[in-house]
Amino acid sequence: MAWWQRQSGKTTRNRVISLLRRGQRSVEELAESLGLTDNAVRAQLAVLQRDKIVEAVGIRRDGAVGKPATLYGMAADSSALFSSAYAPVLVALLAELGERMTARQIAALLRRAGRRLARSLPERASFDERVQASAAFLTEMGADADLVQTKDGYEIRAHGCVLSDAVVECPGTCAVVEHLLREVTGGSVKEHCDRTDQPSCRFSIASP
Repeated sequence: MAWWQRQSGKTTRNRVISLLRRGQRSVEELAESLGLTDNAVRAQLAVLQRDKIVEAVGIRRDGAVGKPATLYGMAADSSALFSSAYAPVLVALLAELGERMTARQIAALLRRAGRRLARSLPERASFDERVQASAAFLTEMGADADLVQTKDGYEIRAHGCVLSDAVVECPGTCAVVEHLLREVTGGSVKEHCDRTDQPSCRFSIASP
């Protein structure tokens, strides 16, 4: 079940999302379809815009008289929230690679994936800033990461694992995050992840 379907079933917010996934609509059109007041719809849209799920996508003017209507639609980068396919597809892909590649080849592939992922983070000047950005990135992906200062640098302790299903299938998947952190921070990174029934990420990062 996808994220949006787990949010208390058929809530008003989910009904708004469902309509906007089918096409752009104005406040008035949403209100008419949902049997709500315009202000009630605006309140729902404000929350969805804040969470970057919905955005204003254009203006429509009906005729030459009257105020133009703002059209709302799904935010361009919101599609991942509505899919539960990523984890099973990744697990299946790793299983297939495991049958076709050697352990060394898979490890090299995961390292390259981590370095590629690191390119999505903007550059930061100092080591401290780079580590903080890395921890924030893991939290944004769902790891709820704490950043702890140590005598050698830092330790990222995540409460949960963003790749838990994949880690169960292929423990070496942790190398993706390890090399992401190495590439971004420029420090010496060592993985200490917990791979038990509830995997959680843990990485020490020594300053360069």
